[in-house]
Amino acid sequence: MDDSILHLLGGAMALLIPLIIVAVFILSSAIKILREYERGVIFRLGKLIAAKGPGVIFLIPIVDRIVRMDLRVVTIDVPKQEIMTRDNVPATVDAVIYFRVVDPNAAVVKVENYWKATSLIAQTTLRSVLGQSALDELLSQRDVINQKLQEIIDHQTEPWGIKVTAVEIKDVSLPDSMKRAMAKQAEAERERRAKIVNAEGEFQAAEKMAQAAAVLAKEPMALQLRYLQTMREMASEHNTTTFLPLPIDLLGPLLRK
Repeated sequence: MDDSILHLLGGAMALLIPLIIVAVFILSSAIKILREYERGVIFRLGKLIAAKGPGVIFLIPIVDRIVRMDLRVVTIDVPKQEIMTRDNVPATVDAVIYFRVVDPNAAVVKVENYWKATSLIAQTTLRSVLGQSALDELLSQRDVINQKLQEIIDHQTEPWGIKVTAVEIKDVSLPDSMKRAMAKQAEAERERRAKIVNAEGEFQAAEKMAQAAAVLAKEPMALQLRYLQTMREMASEHNTTTFLPLPIDLLGPLLRK
């Protein structure tokens, strides 16, 4: 009797263990937990159902299939691109692009690999837009070019459910010969400005001296007071030689004789 009971128990356990394994497999495939930044795109027999989450998601085993989508902002480094600017200057430019998935259904159904597609779109757009810009614009108006790149790339990726939030040009590399030419140009520009400032200073000084001369011509005593002031300033200095200014009008009668 005891042997028959043990035999039955052994047979029951042998049958129960596979059932437990199958149940665990079914439950693991039927219940999914999605984080706050995740969404699950559900396909039922190959047909799109909906995007669900976050939290606990219940699936029909074998019938349903889930594709997890991350909604966080993604950063992609755009490789260095060789470009020719509008004024025929060769340059090497690289950038970084920030984007995120806003429509998980479109990102799964309408494009095979949204990450790769967005990166390639960014590369081609970077070459196209920068090729239409002059070198001075590329160096001084980088914010405007970044905004233009962001708008163009975002318009192209919008049908895929991708939102491009920002595009930033990281570095612009120029040939050494172009750098030397730009340095010479900058130096020449600084010299030109220095000469202009110096000339303006001379011009203003001449105007003031002419005004002062006109005032002294109207008031002869003012010239004498200026002489006395000059002598006082010279006397305050510890010099061994003192110059005495002699008015020219005193020599006038002698010169006429």
